[in-house]
Amino acid sequence: MKAERQRRERIGRNAERAAIWLLRLKGYRILARRFRTPSGEIDVVARRGRLVAFVEVKARGSEEEALSAITARQRQRQRIQRAALAFLQQHAEHRDCDLRFDLVTATPGALPHHHPDAWRES
Repeated sequence: MKAERQRRERIGRNAERAAIWLLRLKGYRILARRFRTPSGEIDVVARRGRLVAFVEVKARGSEEEALSAITARQRQRQRIQRAALAFLQQHAEHRDCDLRFDLVTATPGALPHHHPDAWRES
């Protein structure tokens, strides 16, 4: 069980690194990585121009599995949204920016895929 957890953690960290490089190549500046609050965590916070993207990274066996991992989980999205509010409280310089919730999916043998505006705040 411990070995499986470590394996999943390693896969997740590798997916986050790939997501960060993808976002950088698309012109984003990384503001935070694994931003944690008592109410939730954001995998990556990135900015491009006046846009701040709160990015969830999902590594799964297929693109469909990765997409359904976030779209079907309202509670998870709410935790990310609460963490985004906490980030903005701590980083007032980004409060006037346009905000967006993005998803980056990572699957074996493929480049990561960026899904801008993956969901709207509820």
